[in-house]
Amino acid sequence: MRRLRRLLASALSGVLATLFGMAAGHLVASLLTPSSSPVLAVAATVIDLTPTPLKEYAVREFGTKDKAILLSTVVLVTLIVSAVAGMLARRWLRIGAALLLVLVTTAGVAALTRPMASAADVLPSLVAAVVGMTVLVVLTRLLNGEPLRPSASAEQTQVSRRTLLLVSGCVAGGAAVMGWAGQRIIDYRTRIGNVTLPPPAKPIPALPAGLENVYPGISDFRTSNSKFYRVDINLSLPVVPVDDWELSVDGDVDESFSLTFDELSAMPLIERDITMTCVSNEVGGRYIGAARWLGVRLTDLLDRAGVGSGADQLLSTATDGFTISTPLEALRDGRDAMVAIGMNGEPLPAEHGFPARLITPGLYGFVGATKWLTKLTLTTYADQTAYWTDRDWATDAPIKISSRIDTPRPLENIKPGPTVIGGVAWAQQRGIERVEVRIDGGAWTEAILGPDAGLDYWRQWYLPWEAPSGSHMLAVRATSVDGEVQTAVRATPFPEGSSGIQEIAVSVS
Repeated sequence: MRRLRRLLASALSGVLATLFGMAAGHLVASLLTPSSSPVLAVAATVIDLTPTPLKEYAVREFGTKDKAILLSTVVLVTLIVSAVAGMLARRWLRIGAALLLVLVTTAGVAALTRPMASAADVLPSLVAAVVGMTVLVVLTRLLNGEPLRPSASAEQTQVSRRTLLLVSGCVAGGAAVMGWAGQRIIDYRTRIGNVTLPPPAKPIPALPAGLENVYPGISDFRTSNSKFYRVDINLSLPVVPVDDWELSVDGDVDESFSLTFDELSAMPLIERDITMTCVSNEVGGRYIGAARWLGVRLTDLLDRAGVGSGADQLLSTATDGFTISTPLEALRDGRDAMVAIGMNGEPLPAEHGFPARLITPGLYGFVGATKWLTKLTLTTYADQTAYWTDRDWATDAPIKISSRIDTPRPLENIKPGPTVIGGVAWAQQRGIERVEVRIDGGAWTEAILGPDAGLDYWRQWYLPWEAPSGSHMLAVRATSVDGEVQTAVRATPFPEGSSGIQEIAVSVS
């Protein structure tokens, strides 16, 4: 039992040393580049190295919790290795410290290999290494009853043993305080300051009232900023001070130029109601949202630059180096692609791309919706590739016509009698002409459509239903304005978006 206690105490010393080091590194990173925080850097590298099928599995199974699960896994593995380092250090201090050094070296290398990394990004890992190993040495000496100073007397050594619990508590408390402080600093640095958006050149009418006001359960006609889906590879929000931000346009153009935020917002602004969809959205999924966007028409920027004859794509780059490829043809076919600076009457939230992002109606986000935008480069697919095209996703990915049942929910138990089946349907760039519902494999019945806000916006729909007792299967399909009927052929999100008919089971009793 005594041996077990000694092992546990040794393992705890390694864990505490690592937690203290990670917290110190996170605090330093919060003052520099948050993504260089040791755990975040390693987790981001894991994301980049993860095979596409495994990424899709994580998104499908864990949804928006996938990042939290990844971070938790990285921390867990780190702490397990740290515990081993602590146990080794009890007898072989140098070996335990070396194992701890391997951990922080991994984090440092990960930070330096990020797309926009600088030499300063290794500093959080260096701090974590120095602080973590110092704590490991202190705790290990206290555990072994050794003096912290070679000249210490026997009486001083005995005092050190009795203070082990106090020192361990201080280390744990210090780690918690530094971790909390680092996160508060990051939150402060990524906040949106006093940004006033100019009005659009030609305001559009307010959206009509949605069906959600009459039939609860149907998705809101306009998705609020706080409920709008977020899917990206970022584990921490980029710090983008609006006063220092610039958007540059370069590449195969007649004249390159850059704009500050004030210069961009002083250009003629348009506002449009646009529904956006993530390519990772499964049939019936929730990675879709509809908002009113304010921004500069992208063709205004391209015309100012003068596009060369050789370009076939627009490579857009985020402040952290992340890239997206958008077919140039799609941006010049008349659709209202824009560099957006506003969302639902407010500046873009930090998590949705402040100060500016790309919005391309009719294309999945991975080929047309770069957040934290900082550069637009006219080039060719042969010369430059983007993050997702390097991972074998489609280069041209128009959003597929689709529909979703919002109410009743899958496997929900509802009461017999009058009720409503309702949801949303979308076919960006084409519009929704008709939505049909099938009950228990019977004939398709046309549903009633909600208000129309344009071809690029989703349509709410509902169908009154006299629900009889028993188990029932409900299915929905949509037809676009140009006559295309939503396909029943099932396809996974990779490589160009999911397809198929959503069918859910409900109980009536």
